[in-house]
Amino acid sequence: MCDYSLHCVASRPARVADELVTTRFDNTSTRGFAAVGEPNVAVCLLPGTEVAFEKEVEIDHLFGHLLPGWRFGKTGQKVARFRQVNLANPHTHHDALEFPNGQIVRVTCLTEGQRMTVLQLPAQAGAESGTQVASGAKQAEQRTIISPVG
Repeated sequence: MCDYSLHCVASRPARVADELVTTRFDNTSTRGFAAVGEPNVAVCLLPGTEVAFEKEVEIDHLFGHLLPGWRFGKTGQKVARFRQVNLANPHTHHDALEFPNGQIVRVTCLTEGQRMTVLQLPAQAGAESGTQVASGAKQAEQRTIISPVG
């Protein structure tokens, strides 16, 4: 799934073994994922998609200094699971990565140019039950989410 801010960009769903790079798309104010060699096509990940980064994931966002627990630099993590946060607010970015240590970082806070590989897609793509979604939302409230203001 691609964030609302990427709906004006050509897109395609992620596939296992896709080589992706974090990027800022032309005519948008957000970051997302593009396949290596396809810089103008957003690759949309479903919640639960697992990715492995080539190097430790790095964060750099203009408004990061306003957020509790935020810091520039490396997260110390190389693998993550894609998820969406703050779905009740339609006017904010939802795309995020959750790391094994429980930290959640919005995709818009990721440093551009980071490479990753799609390891696996969710077992039942898009088939989460309402109970699982509600449970995941409650757990996310208990974690620090690194995101831009708004």
